[in-house]
Amino acid sequence: MTPHYITTPIYYLNGAPHLGHVYTTLAADVLARYWRLAGANVKFLTGTDEHGSKVAQAAAAAGEAPQAYADRMALIFQDMTRKINASNDVFLRTTEKRHHEAAQALWKKLEAAGQIYESVYAGWYATRDEAYYDESEIVGGKAPTGAPVEWIEESSYFFRLSAWERPLLDYYEAHPHAIAPLSRRNEVLSFIKGGLRDLSISRTKFDWGVMVPTDPAHVMYVWVDALTNYITALGYPDENSSDFQTFWPESLHLLGKDILRFHAVYWPAFLMAAGLPPPKKIFAHGWWTCDGEKMSKSLGNVVCPFNIIEKYGLDPFRYFLIREVPFGQDGSFSEAALVTRTNSDLANDLGNLTQRVLSFIYKNLDPQIPVPGDLSENDRELLASAAHLEQILFTDIDNQALQAYCQHIWEVIRKANCYVDFEKPWSLRKSTDPQDHKRVETVLYVLAEVIRHVAVYTQPVMPDSSSRILDQLGQKDRTFASLKTPLVAGTTLCEPVPVFPRIEQRD
Repeated sequence: MTPHYITTPIYYLNGAPHLGHVYTTLAADVLARYWRLAGANVKFLTGTDEHGSKVAQAAAAAGEAPQAYADRMALIFQDMTRKINASNDVFLRTTEKRHHEAAQALWKKLEAAGQIYESVYAGWYATRDEAYYDESEIVGGKAPTGAPVEWIEESSYFFRLSAWERPLLDYYEAHPHAIAPLSRRNEVLSFIKGGLRDLSISRTKFDWGVMVPTDPAHVMYVWVDALTNYITALGYPDENSSDFQTFWPESLHLLGKDILRFHAVYWPAFLMAAGLPPPKKIFAHGWWTCDGEKMSKSLGNVVCPFNIIEKYGLDPFRYFLIREVPFGQDGSFSEAALVTRTNSDLANDLGNLTQRVLSFIYKNLDPQIPVPGDLSENDRELLASAAHLEQILFTDIDNQALQAYCQHIWEVIRKANCYVDFEKPWSLRKSTDPQDHKRVETVLYVLAEVIRHVAVYTQPVMPDSSSRILDQLGQKDRTFASLKTPLVAGTTLCEPVPVFPRIEQRD
């Protein structure tokens, strides 16, 4: 099976983690967990971007030296990964020695290839975006993102980005799925076709960054430094390292749409110029608003993800973020919607199905998974719908269709609930006909098998809750491969405990 290298952007340290950081990390976690359960070799990277003028300014505002500020803030982001139960293999900080070595090695390679020259930069720069903008992009004295800009004139090294306009277009033409979703691909192609100008890639007016190896009066432009993290984590500059050989370029970069240009234009150009292959895929997701309004400190509507987790629980929060909005589109976050989704999908659909089936088996059947009798057409149809999830969900994950992944699982859950209502095992149990008693065992076996499939496949989204269901089913092997073997009759069940209590809203 193809290895999978899944990355989030490394996050700026100029503020505390917010819903956007959590969302990207959570999406990457779902994908990493899925591929591990499928048996793939997976590396999941996240981390912190600790250099640049924006971080230096935040440190000064906090009255701290940049390194002390970075050390303190990096711990907060590491704590974020624990609070959302992210399963990252690597947490990389750009202040690490190995990263400085990797960034400087890439610079030397670009320099040796004749891709870097020295000149003078004069133009608009937005510290908030860590981005340079053409005069044509400035609107009302601000960057197109709304960030304040300043006119900068200083000695700078430049990367010959203009030379990579045609190679980038050729590459994306040959690899139509390298940028997703389609709207973002079109956005990138339009930007490239508009003409690429050489890129200023060093600064001299501050020193918080990776030094240019051949000229210590300059520090690298933060995006040259930051983007290199994706190969630093694989052992670069040792291109023969096991991780580099295994995982590059088998990469999926997940990121917010606001930093797409850096990842889909600058980063592939740097790599190709250095004789390295571009990343396999770049997926830019949308933004979350709050009740339909852009989140803003001044409006007082910034969602603190950790307060939400404390109030409603981690897995309902994880499920809501993945299930509520098609991955790639913008979404509106509201507590009311989270409560509705939790009560409807988790408490009513999955929770009720699991609790009533496993409780019935536990109280009436020894408590063990019963031995099924002959299967009816209704039985076979429900079992087939659970078995078909394997290919359906593979396609969803391969396309990063995370909302569809949940939707397809819930279609099976709802079929199972309809099956219960139709078969009425509780009524059959009261019958004096021995055939009805055997039928009860068959129905409950079918339901237990479907619940097992559902709980195995919901693990990437809700790892703790899914684990509790599988515990109650007495299942030790929880990989996707385990579903190739039918549920073993006679397996002893643990006493069922409700996994998804309803959320009662108080006025």
